[in-house]
Amino acid sequence: MKRKSAALAVVLALGATLAACATATPYQPNIPGQAVSGGFSEIRLEPDRFRVTFAGNSLTSRETVEGYLLFRAAELTVQQGYDWFEIVDRATDRQTRTYVEPDPFYRPWWGPGYYGWRPHWRYYGRPFGWRTWDPFWGDPFWADRYDVRTIDKYEATAEILMHRGPKPEGDPRAFDARAVMSALGPRIVYPAPR
Repeated sequence: MKRKSAALAVVLALGATLAACATATPYQPNIPGQAVSGGFSEIRLEPDRFRVTFAGNSLTSRETVEGYLLFRAAELTVQQGYDWFEIVDRATDRQTRTYVEPDPFYRPWWGPGYYGWRPHWRYYGRPFGWRTWDPFWGDPFWADRYDVRTIDKYEATAEILMHRGPKPEGDPRAFDARAVMSALGPRIVYPAPR
């Protein structure tokens, strides 16, 4: 009975880990070792100037990453006792990885022991003349033999300068912190309680 309980505990722990990996980055501080990777961080550059960053995982869209960055800038502005902030510099980086894996269910028709020989044909195709057809080198006829996945991760960074008083009208880089928080607040997803 103890073995069944231990096995069940291991299965539940693995299931919880996989479930955490299958969710987009919530609005959280970026601390290593969290259930879901990514989050916000900031560095104070001067008393009224910060560099704010939000990093998402592979399931977090660019729009969400940039929205969470803007929300964190507004939240930080209010926490520091200021009314509005301006974005001095801003960038969004995309990290792309492409994985090519052979289909695990594909087996050559001639068997696993005959890898020294494989089918190979030449054919005439216009306008390039004679070409070679080989089912293992990315030929479009055999594209289903490989699984190609591209994974994007986004990280947005902004340098903000905080101010007190009313926000100047007509400046596209200036944001009222409380207005941003009330506009974006309903879209913010916080981490699930443990």
